[in-house]
Amino acid sequence: MTDEKMNVESFNLDHTKVKAPYVRVADRKMGADGDIIVKYDVRFTQPNKAHMDMMAVHSLEHLTAELIRNHADYVIDFGPMGCQTGFYLTVLNHEDYDDVLNVLEKTMLDVLEADAVPASNEKQCGWAASHTLAGAKSVAKTFLEKRQEWSTVFAKNI
Repeated sequence: MTDEKMNVESFNLDHTKVKAPYVRVADRKMGADGDIIVKYDVRFTQPNKAHMDMMAVHSLEHLTAELIRNHADYVIDFGPMGCQTGFYLTVLNHEDYDDVLNVLEKTMLDVLEADAVPASNEKQCGWAASHTLAGAKSVAKTFLEKRQEWSTVFAKNI
């Protein structure tokens, strides 16, 4: 491991010191015209200890990307991390952290009520066979059960 600062913010995060699940501001950028882009690290599982099943990640991505927009018009993207431990939520001109947490909570509750994974067909998805509604619901349920912990990013005993 290097102490050299890297260009990618998450590569500078000590993944051994975080305590998932959590939601943290990972990056904040201002555009030339004053627009503010905020990227959240929405971590579902403990890095290097657990990960989400890829089919569940894929389905939760579809569900959340579709359902979160029912609660917030400032969402740009909800994309999975390659490590399968979480997602990046990117928003535009909205810096209210508590509101983002509430929107995530509402969206995960919507996931639990869903009866299908949106756009999980060959016309709308590049790997339509790779979905599991039950898996996505299980991940969402586990995340919601620890809602009170989402604001705590780092373990207290370090």
